[in-house]
Amino acid sequence: MSLSFAIHGEASHSLTRLAEGLKEALEKRGYQYAPDDPSPRLVLNLTSTQDPRPYRRRAQATFVLSILEVEEISAEPVQAMYPYLVRTLSNMLLAYVPGKEAHFFTLDLGHYAEPEGPEFFERLVERIHPMASATLVIKNRFEPDLEPELWEGDELTRELAEAGRILNSWNLLPAPFPIDKILPPEDFRHVQRLYGIGGLSYGNLSVRKDARRFWMSASGVDKGNLRVIGQDILLVKDYDPKENCIVLSVPPKVTPRRVSVDAIEHWMIYREHPEVGAIIHVHAWMEGVPATQAHYPCGSYELAQSVAELIRQAPDPAQAVVGLKNHGLTITGRSLRDILERIEGKLIRQVPMT
Repeated sequence: MSLSFAIHGEASHSLTRLAEGLKEALEKRGYQYAPDDPSPRLVLNLTSTQDPRPYRRRAQATFVLSILEVEEISAEPVQAMYPYLVRTLSNMLLAYVPGKEAHFFTLDLGHYAEPEGPEFFERLVERIHPMASATLVIKNRFEPDLEPELWEGDELTRELAEAGRILNSWNLLPAPFPIDKILPPEDFRHVQRLYGIGGLSYGNLSVRKDARRFWMSASGVDKGNLRVIGQDILLVKDYDPKENCIVLSVPPKVTPRRVSVDAIEHWMIYREHPEVGAIIHVHAWMEGVPATQAHYPCGSYELAQSVAELIRQAPDPAQAVVGLKNHGLTITGRSLRDILERIEGKLIRQVPMT
C-alpha cells in the first residue's frame, strides 16, 4: 500500500515549523511526500480558527488531518474544537499550542494530547498513522431483494427499536450531530456525494436474523426512534471484498440510508460466532475490559479486525465486552435483552482517553 502525503494551505510560522517536523517524521515512517498527487493517502491541511478552510478530497481513501494554532485549549476542548473538525471536512484535527503541546480531536469524540519534548514529531506520527494507513469499509451496495414479508420489519426489528429506545433513555445514543447546520451547503453536498451520509450520530446496535444476515441501525439516524425498514433499520446480508462494500437487502421503491459504519465489525463477529445473537456499540466504558491498542477510525477494516480478535479471545465470545481505544465499547450477547440486562447501571459515561 502506497502511503503518500501532501501539505495543503498556508500557515503561520509556528504551523510551518510543525508541518516541516511532521513531514520529516512521516518520511522516516515510510510515507512518500507527493505534493502533486491528486488523491494522496494523507493530507496535512494547514488552516486557522479565523478561516477554517477545508481540503476538498477527491476520493474516500484520502484521510485529512487539519492543523490549526491556538493560544490555549478550552476547559471543554471537545465542544470548542469539534466544529472546526467538521468545518474542515477532516478525519482528525490537530490543535497546536506552540511551545506546549498538540491536541488531537477525532470524529468519534476522541481527544488526547501530546506534550512537546523528545521525539515530539515521531509521537505525533504514531497518533496519525492508524488513521492514515486504514482501509475504510463505508461503501454500500443496495439490492432491492428483501422478502415482502420483511418490508414492515419483524419481531427482531421491533426488539431492535425497543433496545434503541432503552439506550436512548440511558442517554447512551446521542441524537444525530447537526452536520448540516455547521457546514455550508456546498460542503454539505460534497460530504453527501463522497460518503453518502446526512449526519453524524454515535453508537449502533444489531441483531442476528439468520445464519448469514443481521438487522442493523442506519448511519446518522436517531437510534431512539428506529422505524422505517431500509432507512432506519437495514438488513445486512454480506461483505463483498472485491468491491470492499457492505451488501444490503432493501425493499423496492425505498430510498435507502447507509448502514452504520461499524457494519464490517458486526459482520466479522456474526460470521465467526454463531452463538452471538446481538451486538451493541456505545460511547461509554467499563473498568477492566480488554481494549484495542490503536485508535483506528470508525468503519475501518483494521478496527474491525482488532475488535474481532478480542472477541475471539474472550472466555465466552457470546457475552463479551471489548473496549475500543479512545472510543467506546462493543458488547456481544445472545440477545439484545441479554446485553441490556448485563450492562444496566454498570457503564461509565466518560471514555478514558490515552
